[in-house]
Formats: sequence, structure tokens, C-alpha cells
Amino acid sequence: MGLDQFSAYLLLGSNLGDRKQLLLSALALIEEKAGAIFAQSGFYETEAWGKTDQPDFVNMAVGIKTDLPALNLLRVLLDIERELGRVRVEKWGERLIDIDLILYGAEIIDLGDELQVPHPQMQNRKFVLAPLAEIAPKVVHPILKKTISEILAILTDSLSVSKI
Repeated sequence: MGLDQFSAYLLLGSNLGDRKQLLLSALALIEEKAGAIFAQSGFYETEAWGKTDQPDFVNMAVGIKTDLPALNLLRVLLDIERELGRVRVEKWGERLIDIDLILYGAEIIDLGDELQVPHPQMQNRKFVLAPLAEIAPKVVHPILKKTISEILAILTDSLSVSKI
């Protein structure tokens, strides 16, 4: 492993089971396997996005310092999801745990369906931007060249997202 460390931002979500406990379990595994957590938002209750006939989510954002390359980090996050019981059945469907890689330093990565960073929909989703703005308001989106706070301020997404 190299000595380079990247700040990566992740979004965690759950809408099945003990949602908060699943997020806390994911945090422990992220810290153990992916990198040191340096920032953590509060919990946000959010309406389901994309497929709305399902329970509300609890979401949170975390910042980690990692020396894993982005694709390796993504694979570790997917392994953590599986370890916590995630089964991918339906796009945007119900899930015990979801861990998305939102930003990886100032990197722009496009590996098609395998990995896109920054997350290609982050600027359109309040449930991503609200918790992210809590811990990284001044971080600049590497493509849009706006801070997370600036993007949140002009967002038109009207789904309910509230800190709990």
C-alpha cells in the first residue's frame, strides 16, 4: 500500500430492521476495514427516492481517511454491505444497508457501471447533500466546481429530509 491518503466521503442508508444500529455497525466495519473516520453527520430521516412505496430511510454521511485506491475502497464497502446482510434484489429497493462512495478526494473517476466518482446523482439528491453539508460544507465538487453548501442551496429536490 502507498503512503497516499485520500479523504473519501460516504453516504450510509438503511430502511429495514434496526436502521440506526445497522448504520452504527457499518461505521465500526468501515473504521476496521476501509479507513479512519474523521467526520460523521447526525442521522437523517428521509423519504425513499426513486421507488417510493417503501419505508423511510435513515441516512448519514461520513468522511474517512483511506489509503485504498477508489475501486478497492468500493469493493471493501460492498463486502461490508454483504457482511451486514445486504442482498441486491431491486434497483432503489428496500435494503438493510447501503454504503455509497460519494467523493474520493478531488478525483474524477469514470469506470462506467463499476464506479463513478463523484457520485453521478449526488447533486440532485437532498438525502445525500443535507448530511454531507453538515460535515463537509466547503468541500468542492470536482466537476461542478461548487461547494456542497452551494449545491444544496440551489437544489430543487423536494423529498422530505430531516435530522433526527
